[in-house]
Amino acid sequence: MTAGSVAGPDGLVLEVAAYDDPRSVRFVDAVQAFYTERYGGADRTPVDPAEFAAPRGLFLLGALPGTGPVCCGGWRRHTAGSVAPEDRGVLRPDDAEIKRMWVDPAHRRRGLATAVLAELERTARAAGCRRTVLETGDRQPEALAFYAERGYRRIPRFGVYRDEPGSICCARDLAG
Repeated sequence: MTAGSVAGPDGLVLEVAAYDDPRSVRFVDAVQAFYTERYGGADRTPVDPAEFAAPRGLFLLGALPGTGPVCCGGWRRHTAGSVAPEDRGVLRPDDAEIKRMWVDPAHRRRGLATAVLAELERTARAAGCRRTVLETGDRQPEALAFYAERGYRRIPRFGVYRDEPGSICCARDLAG
């Protein structure tokens, strides 16, 4: 599947969009509201919209026929210069960090998240990334099961939540 083609479940069309596009912002806000509900506050991870633009990253919106966007997700590349000293040894140059995976609750359980993640992994691999990494939390059992089913394995915690016991970080090798 290529971004912009109809190839996902139920005719899902994935489109590359700017992280700060108003349509993207609507979904980022929904993700943050979910985090506030589950954790009592929004994600504190610093995010620069430019990190999700080529060649540093990618942000996708997914729409179904007759609807506007119903899902999203993005990745941003880590480089030797962008990895904090305390995260060296956990994060590697050319890791693609998955961020802001979200499916509108009315459209869940249809394979949309799987399609978005597959395209994020495909485009990260095509951009030369060797591994995808992500951070989630212990109050998101659905996310933990989703990523585990797709081959993600736990790694040491990284980023702003490295010292938070509820933080769970995972990685998946993109080789092969």
